[in-house]
Amino acid sequence: MTVKIPEEFDSKFRFILVAAARAKQLQHGAPPRIKSQSRKPASIAVLEVEQNLVPYVILKPGEKEEE
Repeated sequence: MTVKIPEEFDSKFRFILVAAARAKQLQHGAPPRIKSQSRKPASIAVLEVEQNLVPYVILKPGEKEEE
């Protein structure tokens, strides 16, 4: 599988963090946002992130996540 990192990501590391968090959601029962032949949560998460279907926010130091 060749991964295409969208330009919106400032680093490969951030891309992996977002995909990993999404894969965890999928493992805990979240519905996939795309149709895929793969049943592996990590593969589905990478495809979703590549297609900008997973929103994320970069928090500044000391900033709290909205609930």
